[in-house]
Amino acid sequence: MEVKIIRSQRRRRWISARLVNDLLLINAPLALSQERLDKIISGFKLKFARKKLKTELDKEKNLSDLASALNQKYFDNKLKIDSIEYATNQNSRFGCCNYRAAKIRISHKIGLMPKWVRKYVLMHEMAHLIQPNHSQAFWDIVSRYKLTERARGYLMAAGSVNSPD
Repeated sequence: MEVKIIRSQRRRRWISARLVNDLLLINAPLALSQERLDKIISGFKLKFARKKLKTELDKEKNLSDLASALNQKYFDNKLKIDSIEYATNQNSRFGCCNYRAAKIRISHKIGLMPKWVRKYVLMHEMAHLIQPNHSQAFWDIVSRYKLTERARGYLMAAGSVNSPD
């Protein structure tokens, strides 16, 4: 990602950034030190890279379509999911479910894994909409997915994050 810095005497405190194609345009105060600006620019780069990754994952590996198929196959279309999305700032969990609001968030790292692993993590989080804890009833729901044990093993081996929730 190429960076173009525009410094201005009028600008006193605020730094702004926008991405135009693959060019990061930074507007910064003239008096700001280069060292401080470099730290801020690396934060902007990370923010825009995460946004781009989330957009690509949403387009290429859509969770809504996968959740709809799982809902139909395993839940007889009884589940109502308000929102389901990838999260690029979720690094300690594979997924999380707010069962009261019916919102599911899946780590972007899962989007980079095989489809059968994504299905397992979605199945796990969707099961929380019925059973919000990890009781035996919950695991009975999750185990309806035939690749549950295989996917759990894959996720343990991946080891980059701890657990589905």
